[in-house]
Amino acid sequence: MFEIIGFLAAILTTISFLPQAVKIIKTKDTSSISLTMYVIFTTGVLCWLVYGIHILNWAVLLANGVTAIFSIIILTYKLIDVINERSSAKTK
Repeated sequence: MFEIIGFLAAILTTISFLPQAVKIIKTKDTSSISLTMYVIFTTGVLCWLVYGIHILNWAVLLANGVTAIFSIIILTYKLIDVINERSSAKTK
């Protein structure tokens, strides 16, 4: 019973994250997200992934594996934007 609840939680939290992730990946617009928040979030997701691997819990492992992939992509876009903004500010 609790394993079903775990899988349901994993599916719902991952699905809730996907629309925003897909929008950012399509538009490459990260101006509305915080770099600090995304670094913390991505680190947390990776910690959950490692924990899921350690305890061999498929719900934790799969949900955080999928979320980690999208989170790393978005964080990469955000870092590129921050670097580009700093480069632009230096040339002005």
